[in-house]
Amino acid sequence: MTTIRKYVLAAAAGLAAIATALPAQAQRDPAYAAARASGQIGEKPDGYLGIVGDATPQLRDLVNDINIKRRAVYSRKSQENKATLEAYALTAGCQAIARTAPGEKYQAPDGTWQTRTDAAPLRDPRCP
Repeated sequence: MTTIRKYVLAAAAGLAAIATALPAQAQRDPAYAAARASGQIGEKPDGYLGIVGDATPQLRDLVNDINIKRRAVYSRKSQENKATLEAYALTAGCQAIARTAPGEKYQAPDGTWQTRTDAAPLRDPRCP
């Protein structure tokens, strides 16, 4: 088993506890919910939010704030699980993309922004 695969699997175990906390926390912000619903932001394979299209200063601030909070959680959890931050964030990205709802945006492995349909989203081949 490759080292990255071991880290991803270890990160997946610890990620379950926070998988619902981050989206729930962010969704309390009406600006986040509106930006997500309108397709202005989407989930990226690296575990962070991205801006789809034009970025207003308010949208940049919103995404940066959420990504800073995500990074803090990923950093703590990756240390607890003896994984790299990048491997842990990748696992989080895999799960976040898998949880997108039809109509929401996500970034495919080739870097293009996709709109989720009823079909499974395109995910990084390293996803568990």
